[in-house]
Amino acid sequence: MRDYELKRGTAKVLEGDGLRKIAASVFGDVGTDGAKVLVSYGALEKMVAWTDGKKLFVDTTMKAGVADHIATDTIKAYNAFLEKATGLTAKERSKKAQEAAKKGAA
Repeated sequence: MRDYELKRGTAKVLEGDGLRKIAASVFGDVGTDGAKVLVSYGALEKMVAWTDGKKLFVDTTMKAGVADHIATDTIKAYNAFLEKATGLTAKERSKKAQEAAKKGAA
């Protein structure tokens, strides 16, 4: 399971049905289990995403042995979902993760 920082003001967009709408816009067909969003797409066997209002939590299970073009498409869709849901680009998410790791190691 991974957790991602949210850009200021993004938590309001994710409230209610917001996270499901974002996932549906990226992945198409999505399901819900309470406040959690369930997705199966491409090389993603199962993805569960939820938020506590401060962070986005994502738990993924990948399919092994998928074709390269499916894996590439899945990665692009996953990154697009994270960018829309967190309000941060991949580079910004990486920088925040590195800062959090440094704080944890200190």
